[in-house]
Amino acid sequence: MTATTSRLFDRSLRTGLVLMLLAVLGLAVGWVAKAPCIDTYRTADGQIALDWRDARQYSLHCYSDAIPLYGVDRLQDGTLPYKTTWTDTDGTVRAMEYPVVTGLLQYGVMKVTKAWVNLSGAVGPEVVPYFAIMAIVLALAWLAAVACTIPLAVRHWHVALMALSPLVFVHAFTNFDTLAVALAAGGMLAWARNKPVLAGVLLGVGAAAKLYPLFILGPLLILCWRAGVMRPWWKATLTAGAAWVACNAPFALLFPRGWYEFFRLNSVRPADHDSIYNALTTFTSWPGFDVPLYAGESPEKLNLFTLVAFLALCLLIGLIGLTAPRRPRVASLAFLVIAAFLLTNKVWSPQYSLWLVPLAVLALPRVFPLLVWMGVDAYLWYPRLGYFLGLQDPARGNSPEQFLTVVLLRDLLVVILCGMIIHTIYRPGSDPVRRLGVDDPAAGPIAGRLEDHRLRLPGKRGRSQAGDPLTTAQP
Repeated sequence: MTATTSRLFDRSLRTGLVLMLLAVLGLAVGWVAKAPCIDTYRTADGQIALDWRDARQYSLHCYSDAIPLYGVDRLQDGTLPYKTTWTDTDGTVRAMEYPVVTGLLQYGVMKVTKAWVNLSGAVGPEVVPYFAIMAIVLALAWLAAVACTIPLAVRHWHVALMALSPLVFVHAFTNFDTLAVALAAGGMLAWARNKPVLAGVLLGVGAAAKLYPLFILGPLLILCWRAGVMRPWWKATLTAGAAWVACNAPFALLFPRGWYEFFRLNSVRPADHDSIYNALTTFTSWPGFDVPLYAGESPEKLNLFTLVAFLALCLLIGLIGLTAPRRPRVASLAFLVIAAFLLTNKVWSPQYSLWLVPLAVLALPRVFPLLVWMGVDAYLWYPRLGYFLGLQDPARGNSPEQFLTVVLLRDLLVVILCGMIIHTIYRPGSDPVRRLGVDDPAAGPIAGRLEDHRLRLPGKRGRSQAGDPLTTAQP
């Protein structure tokens, strides 16, 4: 190793360590924000109980799904998810409502919690140490996501936008999504390192935690086709499918009713509070797709529309990827696909925005637009919980119109980011990454390929990618 190489390595290592410390700081802020929700108090009969009196989880903005689900999903009973079912008051048979890997995460943390309580003799609600241990696991997952994103950034300091994202302050511990983000980031890093099989495994396991990592295979398909190298994509796709099946098959075969609950619930779920559809029904006279919709009835028209709308946007993104003057970068197309899913889906839970953070940092490393979007998206949490507080105590909460106004603003900002990314795809000279002479740090098996099967629209002319002097430049 030469002296110059050694200095560059040392500088890169120092930068990485600083970024990881910044990520720890961001997670610490997230923990402080959620900690009030595991406060306890002593009841009149001397028992120690979780202090959610007077809707504190909403008024203090510390709500986390992990806390109520410990009881709702019967984890406190120590039973295996998907094997355990119960009947709601309306007669509906219920089970763990999350995909298998996320369900196993909750089960594993529950087992560790019970072992800790037995060894330490801790008193009080078991959910308190459960949430603390879960937060540690989720924090480690986010740190892994940051660590996987750093090598993919042409300038490592751009990842500070991920490490200190306002969305981390608010949503790192709102649900269990940091695990899926880590697996998706790991899959992208494996692809960038020319390891399509490992990439497929990580994306497949990620899809068994949350569906979205599987969508990254779509952009990879477009880019591999343009480069004339399909074998790596097939390797990644087949191993992703195999990994997903390996995670799901035991539960689907042994406990089919419990395993199917995630899919059943997503089918019957109406438009969620944060969705564009709920905003439209609130601000306009439009009653929605399925009227009337009775309890337990599937909103079939809404389900069909969201599917068709997402597929249509995917086709449009595919066309963008095929007609761009140069092969787009992986992160650019991946951001567009995940954003399309969130914008058209009937559910956009607040923590889903974490999915976009590493992709946004890689696709559009510009401080101002990203901070504006992330700031507004994080702020959305406060009127959202204010809305739920208002359902219990109208004098203390805010109106749904206040909440949904911020929802529309968040959606608009994401659309603007998509427009900015599309601009960099069609005008590579405006791409903040390619302006530095780097083609795509995440290209992996297609990096440096001069072959380009670009789709040329009728009446359009343009240079091939091989004629672009920046194409072969690598980090």
